[in-house]
Amino acid sequence: MSNTETNLPLWEVFTQKKQGAPFEHAGNVHASDKEMALQNARDVYSRRKEAVNLWVVPTDAIVASTPEDMGPFFDPANDKAYRHPNFFKTPGAGF
Repeated sequence: MSNTETNLPLWEVFTQKKQGAPFEHAGNVHASDKEMALQNARDVYSRRKEAVNLWVVPTDAIVASTPEDMGPFFDPANDKAYRHPNFFKTPGAGF
């Protein structure tokens, strides 16, 4: 990778393997703008028809929780058991 490429913003790439399937993180590319990011993602992550759809997201736009957030951030959901899918049938889950 050239020094010029590494100075370009980093974009995260998500691929959809078939229509209706969930998007999955595939990797990342360097690009100067969203059009270039999409073209680079297409060239790298779908050249062998591995995807039918792509998302590209600037890496600096992604926000994530941290391990330190585990208790306070996730505790409110733990006391609501009805939010877990074991109380109703999920299509394709084999219940």
